Amino acid sequence: MKNPFQAKKSLGQNFLVDKNILRHIVDRAAISKDDVVLEVGAGQGALTRALASSGCSYLHSVEIDRRLAPFLEDIPAAHPGRVSMIWGDALALDYSSLSPRPSKVVANIPYNITTPLVWRFLEQLSPLGTDYFLLMVQREAAERMVAPPRTKARFPLGITLELMGGTSIIRTVSPRSFRPVPSVLSALIEVVLTGIHADLPNDPLWRSLLRAGFSHRRKKLANNLSVLHPARDWDNLLGQAKIAPNARAEELTCDQWIELWRLAAEIK
Repeated sequence: MKNPFQAKKSLGQNFLVDKNILRHIVDRAAISKDDVVLEVGAGQGALTRALASSGCSYLHSVEIDRRLAPFLEDIPAAHPGRVSMIWGDALALDYSSLSPRPSKVVANIPYNITTPLVWRFLEQLSPLGTDYFLLMVQREAAERMVAPPRTKARFPLGITLELMGGTSIIRTVSPRSFRPVPSVLSALIEVVLTGIHADLPNDPLWRSLLRAGFSHRRKKLANNLSVLHPARDWDNLLGQAKIAPNARAEELTCDQWIELWRLAAEIK
């Protein structure tokens, strides 16, 4: 029977329907009876049901599209006291206010909001101790998150994730695993935070450095950074951080970014 629901491209709606992939996600997440899980993008509820049945202590599930209520409304009733449906915009939700506090985030997130959503997770959840994220994202986004120095895919979020722990691509997922079928490959990524540099996502200078540094990829880093503080001698700071004067943002290692941030923070 054909599903009459009309997915919205504007909401990035491609619902995961492959039972083997769903099973792999739950197994990989290694959810225990003590885990509180956050899912963003419940969709038609396939992953929501799998997570609710995984043995977790509690499940928060977020969905913006109330047209999907008929697919989801029976799940909390089937797991009384253990599942809450949260209707709203994932980019506007205050994740730090969720109770009980999520220990893991497991989700097929809308691909059109991947970068800002992961930043929001880092800003609001990592300071509270949430340290595990298993996310289905577009394959291209996954490759950017793990891109090494001196590659065009290198970008601010990937650098920050690397410093805070690490990101791994677990597997590529075929478009056939979704309905409607997307035009892109997907990938399951795993982010494990170690507690190191947990302050970075909420540090204004760190975010400003990265944003300015990557603002014009073809320009030298020193030129890009001059918009932050025109009077500052960025060439001298780069030299102190042992960064070549003609370096571009994507060429820097994580250690070099941290050293540049530290030196810039010392200048009032």
